[in-house]
Amino acid sequence: MNNQTAIITGASSGFGLLTVVELAKRGFSVIATMRNLESKETIIELCKHEGMENRLHFIQLDVTCPKSIENFSVQIAELPTIDILINNAGFALGGFCEEVSVLEYKEQFETNFFGVIAVTQAVLPYMRKQQHGKIINLSSISGKMGFPGLSPYVASKHALEGWTECLRYEVKPIGIDVALVEPGSFKTNIWSRGKRIAERSRLSTSPYSTYMISIENELEKSKSSHGDPSDVATLIADICTHNKCKKFRFPIGKSVKLSFFLKMIIPWNLWEKIYFKKLGSHKS
Repeated sequence: MNNQTAIITGASSGFGLLTVVELAKRGFSVIATMRNLESKETIIELCKHEGMENRLHFIQLDVTCPKSIENFSVQIAELPTIDILINNAGFALGGFCEEVSVLEYKEQFETNFFGVIAVTQAVLPYMRKQQHGKIINLSSISGKMGFPGLSPYVASKHALEGWTECLRYEVKPIGIDVALVEPGSFKTNIWSRGKRIAERSRLSTSPYSTYMISIENELEKSKSSHGDPSDVATLIADICTHNKCKKFRFPIGKSVKLSFFLKMIIPWNLWEKIYFKKLGSHKS
């Protein structure tokens, strides 16, 4: 029986929910955090049939709220050990750069970037005192590649990648592992909140409407090939189970590794031509 404790943010749906269940299956004591604790009933129900619900513990946490972070810090101080932190909380905003306000960019960064920093800073003193621990940050293919119409999300994930690399260099000498998981396209609801902003770029009054519609049509066509999110949950649980993270980045999903490799070796002008062709031969 595994007696390790794992904390995960954004546990109410998507990768977070599935990872909680997978870790409970493997014997972890899981601290599932979420903004609305009413969502915990879904997780409990999924774990009941194997008697895993006794391994679940819940903390209300809004990663963008200083008071909530403070309350979280008080509650985790009671834990005998903190072995794993999985920073999963996040959402995605879309829209063209000209049409997304600075306030909306800040909203995206508050959760996807500054929220990760705040939670990590709350947990790090305990891991440092223990001289062991593992921090897994959920990035995306968007953390390594830009996409038109998705700049708020892409920018937040690029920032997360750079910060996480610095963090790994800083804490590895004191026994703490840090890793990035970089999923491609999976069947989750991450875009549900961002559609309200992306809609602006679809309106006939937008100078980008034709372009945005062609992008959305391409995304819609590719939905059938999106991956099973349980694969990402399994990967995260595997990383948690391994003693040491010899790798730093864990790309996962259809063609993600190939895309990363090709972007590194193909000249930019050729890469750009391929990109525009895929998006429906929009003029570059």
